Amino acid sequence: MSEMGLEFIGRTLRTFGIVLVVFLPFGFYYLGFYPSLAILSGGVWGMINLMFISALVQSAIRPEGADVGRTVGFMLIKFPALYVAGFFLLKVPMFTALHLLIGFTGVMAIMVLKVLGRLFLGLDSTKKKNLQGAIL
Repeated sequence: MSEMGLEFIGRTLRTFGIVLVVFLPFGFYYLGFYPSLAILSGGVWGMINLMFISALVQSAIRPEGADVGRTVGFMLIKFPALYVAGFFLLKVPMFTALHLLIGFTGVMAIMVLKVLGRLFLGLDSTKKKNLQGAIL
């Protein structure tokens, strides 16, 4: 499970960004402009939220101790600013909460699908087998 480190979050964010870009033209055609824009906005909000959570955990949980200044800085940015932005996204009259929720949960869906893909494809177990064969 060594591949499930911090680079996993970066790969998830890149994958979800690509999914959002690929979704946009189809969403504009099939759903309309505002529902697609709401899904995009919710997705970007979810990506920024995951980036801040990752940065907050990295600054708070470290072997040499927490970097208090960075941790407080991330908390002051993430919690009030990001959730106020989410509140105003909900207040946009053309956006529905369902479309925002679809966009927001998309990043978590990509994360779950990536983990399931690794599990069912056995990528981590094959690396261990290859390393054991190389040692013997």
